[in-house]
Amino acid sequence: MTTATELFRSARDFLLEQREDYTAAYEGFRWPRPEHFNWALDWFDAIADGNERTALHIVEEDGSEVRVSFAEMSARSNRVANRLREWGVGPEDRILVMLGNQAELWETALAAMKLRAVVIPATPLLGPADLRDRVDRGRVRHVIVRSEDTGKFADVPGDYTRIAVGGTAEPGWRPYAEVYTAPDAFTPDGPTAADDPLMLYFTSGTTARPKLVEHTHVSYPVGHLATMYWIGLKPGDVHLNISSPGWAKHAWSNLFAPWNAEATVFLHNYTRFDAARLMAEMDRAGVTTFCAPPTVWRMLIQADLTQLATPPREVVAAGEPLNPEVIEQVRRSWGRTIRDGFGQTETAVQVSNSPGQVLKTGSMGRPSPGYRVELLDPVTGAPGADEGEIALDLSERPVGLMTGYHGDPDRTAAAMAGGYYRTGDIGARDADGYLTYVGRADDVFKASDYKISPFELESALLEHEAVAEAAVVPAPDELRLAVPKAYIVLAAGWEPGPDTAKVLFEHSREVLAPYKRLRRLEFGELPKTVSGKIRRIELREATAAGSRNEYREEDFR
Repeated sequence: MTTATELFRSARDFLLEQREDYTAAYEGFRWPRPEHFNWALDWFDAIADGNERTALHIVEEDGSEVRVSFAEMSARSNRVANRLREWGVGPEDRILVMLGNQAELWETALAAMKLRAVVIPATPLLGPADLRDRVDRGRVRHVIVRSEDTGKFADVPGDYTRIAVGGTAEPGWRPYAEVYTAPDAFTPDGPTAADDPLMLYFTSGTTARPKLVEHTHVSYPVGHLATMYWIGLKPGDVHLNISSPGWAKHAWSNLFAPWNAEATVFLHNYTRFDAARLMAEMDRAGVTTFCAPPTVWRMLIQADLTQLATPPREVVAAGEPLNPEVIEQVRRSWGRTIRDGFGQTETAVQVSNSPGQVLKTGSMGRPSPGYRVELLDPVTGAPGADEGEIALDLSERPVGLMTGYHGDPDRTAAAMAGGYYRTGDIGARDADGYLTYVGRADDVFKASDYKISPFELESALLEHEAVAEAAVVPAPDELRLAVPKAYIVLAAGWEPGPDTAKVLFEHSREVLAPYKRLRRLEFGELPKTVSGKIRRIELREATAAGSRNEYREEDFR
């Protein structure tokens, strides 16, 4: 009988063998669909047995570092699992885990899987109000947090076990350090069903109350075989992904994808981003694959990229669409092309530019192996549109798709209506099957009956050296109903004021069609979620309310 481990390895090895042949990978890949599967026990412990290669390498800002081998990580997670079980953690118990990039985060993730507990990842940036919501809606029974964050729970009601990592535990809090005296051999209580819940993710809430996304013991661990393929990871790689703990992308590329490939997870902790220091650490650690969100890429290109002596073999971006100007600057400096990918908390990577594919500027690539992607007509909802809502065909449901929105059957039903999972994002497909991101369905707007994609205008603005970041939203207009307004964060050396506004309006007229060009702009910081995504709803509300600080194109004619 073929075991779950063998099924997983076979699928993984197929993608590794076809890592630069997209057509073969897409046509030949089949999801492993075991009846029972526990990634920590059936995969990680299997590859960790006697394996002294580095699984996790963390460099702190002060230069100190931690290295943990695969074998040691397996033993540590066994100790954590044994102690947590003593402290009352059982199958399907909800554990809110609020830790930074520290070894305890990875130990706890593996231990929770082994116990069949459900992890609710949370960023340490959350405040008491957010935590009350998570503890309440997530029905949390245990919390594991840094000692410095225990005070945030003083006003978070609930009968939950409190476990503090590091420092001196406050009264009522168990010291995490006690886990290390537990035995390092672990025996599971029973088999793990593939559809048992594994993770509950609160989304970043860019437009509304955060949704609660439920994943299983296969949807993320197995689903991120597609993410491994997109990144181009191989056994022995050293992978750096810049992402905050608590968000889905951290699990994507700091846990499942690299360890699916038997690669090393490398991290550099810092309080303030320093491009030169980051590149120095990348060189020293021998980083071979690198993923960062567009915000980090935009900060990197403000520095001298040639400081990196040995650029990574693979460079990718996700989280938001990456603007073409950033891609071109990295290509000139590193001789590498950043490969974009598209996915959500609800899924693994659905669409991507994988290694070996012909790249098209501005495109996020083609459907990932295991995903049948359709564009639904905005009027009829029928598949096959040249432009429409990006959706996944559920006739052969991809493994890397959430169970649904926990506790919200109506929202789940709406998202899965008509045999498709609907992403809420708009894309366009060309004759070769390449998909280009247009925008969130609720971000695209009309001006004088012309459809405007904020992403397209933002990309055009970023081509100008004065612009570090930009966000475009509709502004009310008596004649055109709405006109494009840009909120702009300036690059170093540029000052907000009429002179800079004039320069940017002139740039807009030069690079954009008349119906797309900017009509208004305003300088200032962009409101963001704690995960770093722009809260466009706040910008739309501020625009509707009006501002004395905006500049209008007609003022400079």
